[in-house]
Amino acid sequence: MDLIDTHTHVISPDTTRYPVDPIGGRQSDWSRAHPVDIDGLVRALDDAGIAKAVVVQASTVYGHDNRYVVEAVRAHPGRFAGVFSVDALAPDAVERIRYWLDQGLSGFRLFTTGTTMPGQASWLGHEDSHPAWAYAEEHDIPVCLQMTIQGLPALRNLLRHFPGVRVLLDHCARPDLADGPPYRQAKELFDLAEFPGVHLKLTHRALAASAKGASTPAAFLAALVRAYGADRLAWGSNFPAADGTPASILAEARAQVASLSEVDQELLFGGTAAKFYPAVAIAGGRRG
Repeated sequence: MDLIDTHTHVISPDTTRYPVDPIGGRQSDWSRAHPVDIDGLVRALDDAGIAKAVVVQASTVYGHDNRYVVEAVRAHPGRFAGVFSVDALAPDAVERIRYWLDQGLSGFRLFTTGTTMPGQASWLGHEDSHPAWAYAEEHDIPVCLQMTIQGLPALRNLLRHFPGVRVLLDHCARPDLADGPPYRQAKELFDLAEFPGVHLKLTHRALAASAKGASTPAAFLAALVRAYGADRLAWGSNFPAADGTPASILAEARAQVASLSEVDQELLFGGTAAKFYPAVAIAGGRRG
C-alpha cells in the first residue's frame, strides 16, 4: 500500500505573488525559520519513500488565500490532494467552498487555534457557519479541523445537526494524556467516537503527548483503536512545521506505533487517508 502523509505544508519564496496574510495577524515562526516550497516538499517526500501527500493550507502564512496549494496540486496531480482554508462565518462561505473545489482542491480546513492563535476560538459552531457545514454534508466534502480539545463540545453540537459530515481532527485535537489510561482528561475525545464521521490525525504532537506522564504511545494507541478503529486514524508528518524531515518523522512514528498490528499500521499510514481523501488515492504516485 502507498504511504500517504495527510499533513504537509508548502511556502512559496515569492512573497509578491503570494503575499503573507496570516490568520491571527502574525506569521508562524516555523514558516519563517524553515519554509519549504513545492519542489522541496517533493524531494523530501521522495527521500522518505512517501508516495502521496495531502497539502494543507498554511493558514498562519496565507490565511484563506489558497492559490499556492492549488499550484502544488496542479504541478503534481495524482500525487497531491489539496485542503483549503475558508472563513466559515462569511456570508459567501459556500461560494468560496465551491470556488476552491473547482480549482482542484479536495476539502476544507477550519482553523480555530494554533501557534499564532493560543486557546480555542469561540466561533466554532456559530449558526452563521451552518451553511458551510450543510454544504459539506450534502456534497460529502471532508472537513479538517485545527482545534483543541476544549472545542469538542461545540463540535459535538455541530455533529448533532450535521451527522453525515466527515471530519479529521488535526493532532487528535491536542489532548492532555498525562493522566494515562483510561485518559479521563481526554474523555471528550474518546466520547466523540460515537459519531462515525469523526477521524483523527495522528501527528508528532499527539504522539509526543502520549509519551508524557502516566501515558505511553502503546496505551494511547490501544485506546484509540478500541474507540475509533484504525480505519478512522491517519498519520501526518506536519512537515515542515514539525522539526525534522519526513524521513525522520516517519521513522519516529513507525517506532512509536510498533505495538499496532500490521493491518492497523497499513490503515494508519495510508489506508485511512485513501478513503478520507479519495483524490490522493487516484492513480499517480511519484510524478517528479
